[in-house]
Amino acid sequence: MNSLTVRMARSSARHPWRAIVGWLVFVALCLGVGSAVGTNSARTADYRVGEAGRAEAMAAEGRLERRSTEQVLISARSGALDERASAAAVRDLTARMERLRDVADVAAPVRSADGRTLLVEVALKGEERDAKDKVDALTAQTAAVQKLHPGLILEETGSPSISKGVDAQRSADLALSEKITLPVTLLTLLVVFGSLTMAAVPLLLALSSIAAAVGLSMVASHLSPDAGVGTNVILMIGLAVGVDYTLFHLKREREERARAGGRLSAEALVELAAATSGRAVVVSGLAVVASTATLYLASDVIFSSLATGTVVVVLVAVASSLTALPALLTVLGRRAERRAERRAARGKPARRTRATGGGRLWTALLRPAARHPLATLCVSVLALLALVVPLAGLHITEMSRDTHSRDIPAMRVYDRLNDTFPERRVTHQVVVRADASRAAQVTGALRELAERVDADPLFTGTSRLRGSADHRTSTLDLNVPHLGNSDEAYASLDHLRDTYLPATVGRVPGAEYGVSGDVARYADYPAHQNGKLPLVLGALLLVTFLMTLYAFRSVVLGLIGVVLNLLSAAAALGLLVLVFQGTWAQGPLDFTSTGSIGSRVPLFLFVILFGLSMDYQVFVVSRIREAVLDGTPTRQAVLDGIRSSASVVTSAAVVMTTVFVSFVFLHIIEMKQIGFVLAAAVLLDAFVVRILVLPSAMLLLGERTWWPVRPAAPAPRDRTAPERAAVDVS
Repeated sequence: MNSLTVRMARSSARHPWRAIVGWLVFVALCLGVGSAVGTNSARTADYRVGEAGRAEAMAAEGRLERRSTEQVLISARSGALDERASAAAVRDLTARMERLRDVADVAAPVRSADGRTLLVEVALKGEERDAKDKVDALTAQTAAVQKLHPGLILEETGSPSISKGVDAQRSADLALSEKITLPVTLLTLLVVFGSLTMAAVPLLLALSSIAAAVGLSMVASHLSPDAGVGTNVILMIGLAVGVDYTLFHLKREREERARAGGRLSAEALVELAAATSGRAVVVSGLAVVASTATLYLASDVIFSSLATGTVVVVLVAVASSLTALPALLTVLGRRAERRAERRAARGKPARRTRATGGGRLWTALLRPAARHPLATLCVSVLALLALVVPLAGLHITEMSRDTHSRDIPAMRVYDRLNDTFPERRVTHQVVVRADASRAAQVTGALRELAERVDADPLFTGTSRLRGSADHRTSTLDLNVPHLGNSDEAYASLDHLRDTYLPATVGRVPGAEYGVSGDVARYADYPAHQNGKLPLVLGALLLVTFLMTLYAFRSVVLGLIGVVLNLLSAAAALGLLVLVFQGTWAQGPLDFTSTGSIGSRVPLFLFVILFGLSMDYQVFVVSRIREAVLDGTPTRQAVLDGIRSSASVVTSAAVVMTTVFVSFVFLHIIEMKQIGFVLAAAVLLDAFVVRILVLPSAMLLLGERTWWPVRPAAPAPRDRTAPERAAVDVS
């Protein structure tokens, strides 16, 4: 009873108001420091992977990198395009755009094949990632020209305006998610505790943990740049684990209070909860942190950003459960004691605290595993394996610009741009770097390349050749008349990389070359992730095994944890494939199927689920091990431990599922997929793995569960010891 967890809880319980104020000061300090240092956002160079990344780096070295561009479409409201009116609008638009300090160049207008639309391209200066912050000035000028020429229609689109629209949509989606999640979470906790005060404690602590984590993540971004997804994952994971950790602790404190029947003080009850559930929370938190840290091995700025956000918010949530929570429980416990004393003084019977042990429902749910463990294990595992089957058809792609919601105005203009100017849908940029003495050879090879692709129907025949000032770098832009997520666009990239380039530029001695562009990025990113997947998964399995071994000193439980986590994650991913790669669920879930799964989803699922599953694993098995330590036979300990922890695991699963399901209502397809698959995984883990598979396996293994060393039963614990310690100090 003298572990670090207990000592921290004891200190908070003895000085509760000091601990509460200290926690609030900590949260405010985190937000203050974070706001002061600001967020270090990832730069364009941080996203470079594969051949596309190498080509972009070479182009940037020669100052030939692609610039962010906005496209303005000018068309008539009806009938043919008036030549004089459209020419005047072009002149006005060009003059206004050229006066903007962030505009690098305004191209000459291009007329569509049907003659009904003019296209004016505006190139921006500076970083590609910063362009969305500059686009408001451009859209303002487009709107001003529109007012001056009411007989025409001026519409603007482009990567910057689309990115800005996506950000605005994401903010609105997150606000909707919060409106859904917070009331449902509060209602769930109200059902669990039957008290508004007790229900509010987990929610308030989770929200304060999220606030502190947001501030700390700003500081951490100066070590690992933020890719713009850190806040999203902090909200999603922070609310889930923050509520769960507090829930585990609160439920155990109420259980001990019911068992004590008024014989222990609030401080003693807090210490008992800290010695049991408190330790489980710490181990769970460390497991989530260790599992999530494997994402850094992916060598990807987005995964690193996700990992940083998760690690920070989980550590903060654990800290709140060790400091602020014991203090709050002490304050609420003392208030309950005073009410009990007043009731006793008035001669009224004391109110009994409801115990949280297993009820009839959980006894019934555990009956199959208790009576027929082998059959239950076989049936439940086969059911999970059936969900794994669709995984054989998994198709992973990078979710491109073409997959964004058409509720974004810039995306609707983007569609009209593609329809009106199909020859400009995709651009491949060939980048070549060689010694300056080879400049003429490189230029000749690139011209030969342009001639070869002219005869290929996958290309439009248009090209642009540029060279750097030092004659070491050259680029050739090739247009493709197909959407970036189409099979034809990927085929054109393969032809270029595998056939045309080796036959032309590849013959220039000492020349380095590569292809960049949107399609090249879409192709190279999943390939990069697939290359890193074995390393990350191997590290993840090892971390899961070692953390379980550390928590329970059992090799068998470590292996069981790895297998069960793999099974539940694979089943959830198979369910995701079944739902999102088909079209049958488009209506109910409000999405347009791309026939694929986002490239980041599987790896993120495995890493996060392995960490979150440890919450349930550690909490459930801790109760079982606790019973074994008290001398209970393993069979009975398994049934009692799972039965007593079932309600809190279920409550935690409902809270987590609510948080994740709220992300299914988002417009961004990849976030919808992440929300769906995590919700499915949590439900499968809580209701199938922990209620059917785990108890069946442990019952079949019996005492072998604890190999190599069965927990030794210590001397009987005196549950009044904390009470005496508390009295002695006071």
